[in-house]
Amino acid sequence: MDCVQKFRETYRREPEGVSFCPYRVCPIGAHVDHQLGKITGFAIDKGIRIAYSPKQNGVIELSSLQFRKRAQWHVRAVPEEKQDDWADYLRGATRELFNRFPLRVGLSGVIEGSLPIGGLSSSAAVIISFMKALCIVNGIHFEDNELILMAKAAENNYVGVSCGKLDQSCEVYSRKDHLLYLDTQDDSYELIPASPKMKPYEIAIFFSGVERTLAGSKFNMRVDECRSAAYALKAYSGMEYGKFPDTHLREVPVEVFHKYKDRLPDNWRKRAEHWYGEYNRVEKGAEAWRKGDIDEYGRLSFESGRSSIDSWETGSPELKKIYEIMTHTDGIYGGRFSGAGFKGCCMALIDPSFRDGIFRKVEDEYLAEFPELKGHYSAYICHSADGVKI
Repeated sequence: MDCVQKFRETYRREPEGVSFCPYRVCPIGAHVDHQLGKITGFAIDKGIRIAYSPKQNGVIELSSLQFRKRAQWHVRAVPEEKQDDWADYLRGATRELFNRFPLRVGLSGVIEGSLPIGGLSSSAAVIISFMKALCIVNGIHFEDNELILMAKAAENNYVGVSCGKLDQSCEVYSRKDHLLYLDTQDDSYELIPASPKMKPYEIAIFFSGVERTLAGSKFNMRVDECRSAAYALKAYSGMEYGKFPDTHLREVPVEVFHKYKDRLPDNWRKRAEHWYGEYNRVEKGAEAWRKGDIDEYGRLSFESGRSSIDSWETGSPELKKIYEIMTHTDGIYGGRFSGAGFKGCCMALIDPSFRDGIFRKVEDEYLAEFPELKGHYSAYICHSADGVKI
């Protein structure tokens, strides 16, 4: 059953609209946006759909095909504290919209995700899809960059996840058959088309079968370790520094890092090594894509994955295993685990002519290592897609 069918069954009428936001993948540029780095990414042709109709009394009533509990609140009376359930992302989104616009109309909605949860930024996608619907019923219009900032703020301020702008930017700015190349410091971006001479490619998604939550993970700790490294490097080098939350590695030249890195605690040094390395990989990756060299772009994506394991020190045993299988599988240009890497999925850019063999090999070797995840592991083919439009 999809969200439209469930809406009809629940409310005995047709929804007035269906809002959609795509998921995203980031082959190079992981774990850098919160430090104002550069990223590359795609929106994909799978995502979050919400079938909805307006409620003139201002009540928001939502159910999800993925979760049992129905959620309800008023647009002008969102609980002050998060409720620790799936709807917190949408409560946070309501608060961010209400802080900027006169919300009066609520909505009834049914939410559907087209892939398993974990690693593709379903949290940002559900926020953006919901914001799109709530804006339509309230007659609100704003620019893409405002949508990105409000969606990010919903996660930062209400849910408590210290994410950057990578997820939201990919899900808004992306266009089909283009690579998004974004600088999160000033939000400048380029949409680089696939070169006519580029080899054919598809995006494969391998779900570990293990779900995860960012807020309860070590994600926020990694962000603080980056800030700590930047703060210390500024102090060692005599640079000016202000408040800790406003400190980013982007403000520290790489030469300063190399000069003082041995003074940093190992964890801080490793996080910074990943950040500076990833910054360099993103710039090289954008150039490789511009030239149509998907082999080089894929190699850099594999390198990004290795750095996330060794220097960023994330990646569950399940995701590390999928990554290792991908690195020695014919027909895979490159890939890495997707998202925070504590559970979730891996993504890969693959040659379509190798698709069947790739799927067999990854599944066979993965389930040989984790037989208890048979029936939970899954794999999918996706393609690049346009980002959301308000």
